[in-house]
Amino acid sequence: MIKVSHLTKKYGKTLAVDDISFEVEGGSIYGFLGPNGAGKSTTMNIITGCLAPTEGEILIDDISMLDDPVAAKRLIGYLPETPPLYSDMTPWEYLRFVAEAKGVRRDRIADEVADVMAATGVADVKDRLIRNLSKGYRQRVGIAQAMVGDPDIIILDEPTEGLDPQQRTEIRALINDLGRDRTVILSSHVLSEVQEICDKIIVISHGKLVANDTMENISRSLTSETTMLLTVKATPEETAAVIGGVDGVSSFEIVDGADDGTTSAKVKYASSRDMELREAISFAFSDIRRAVLSMSVEEENLEDIFLKLTSTKDTDENDADDANDAADSNESDEADGDAETDDGDEEEYVVYDPADYLGDDAGGVEDKAADDDDDDDNDDGGDGDDYKPLFGGK
Repeated sequence: MIKVSHLTKKYGKTLAVDDISFEVEGGSIYGFLGPNGAGKSTTMNIITGCLAPTEGEILIDDISMLDDPVAAKRLIGYLPETPPLYSDMTPWEYLRFVAEAKGVRRDRIADEVADVMAATGVADVKDRLIRNLSKGYRQRVGIAQAMVGDPDIIILDEPTEGLDPQQRTEIRALINDLGRDRTVILSSHVLSEVQEICDKIIVISHGKLVANDTMENISRSLTSETTMLLTVKATPEETAAVIGGVDGVSSFEIVDGADDGTTSAKVKYASSRDMELREAISFAFSDIRRAVLSMSVEEENLEDIFLKLTSTKDTDENDADDANDAADSNESDEADGDAETDDGDEEEYVVYDPADYLGDDAGGVEDKAADDDDDDDNDDGGDGDDYKPLFGGK
């Protein structure tokens, strides 16, 4: 659906987006994440055709955003971080205007506006001025304008920013509804809501792509060890003896021994042997006729994954910056050394005297000023006596 190839954006010497490539599949909700200043909004603006890239290509359903931007933009609905609303219009007037701007057929505009208002829940405020709406309703109107024209792709930049918990819940439900028959890309700093509603996540840091996959796959790639949460119908002593005898367990911890005869434990082992160790532990307890009541893998939340991805990247960037700074320092020292040793010459400074520019007969600055005073004394009372300062004075 969306293919981004070697996308780069520079602002002067600042590299905002650094040669990123990724694909977005149709029919999924993607979370687009990154620290502040990572290049998220810049990338979104380029994908939507609002900003030209320095290098790279963007294909929207195989249509080039650079070669045929009008056709590519018809497939996209975009809500920027600040919704592009006209506060002196009502939602009905504003959405009609958007429909006309997007080229919706005139005989379809009324139905189109009514449909998106119903889908976003703004029909009951359609005749109120937008400036009088709550922020939650304004966000809904912003999402409605992105839906006008029935685009296949909806891109939302911080759609729940500044909303209260109730409004966040309503907007999340709306985004879930959008994802049923469209591709949705969602940028947000609220990681819990991204984890709740997104099928896949894309993470960029310092303008570089660091992840594009499901959360489970990314988590698995970041750690070599799995933690299993295990509850069995056995005593703590029996549980410790059984787990300790299973080949491949790197460590374990008895968490709790309950009065009902059950014991809970955390078991760690290599992620590559997940299924093998699950079977081995189940069979080991079966051998002593003890039931395994529950067995689950402890999963990292999105915040843990995000911090691992971006902190690792930050460390790499800082190391590179330190190396560059050291190289620059060495070059500067070498240049200074060359300047000091070149032909044994020292840098010369030229001092300019204003008197050099007053002419040969001026006699210097003081003489010139004295001549001017003499001229004033010999004045016969012409226009000069009538001069008054422009600001203040007499």
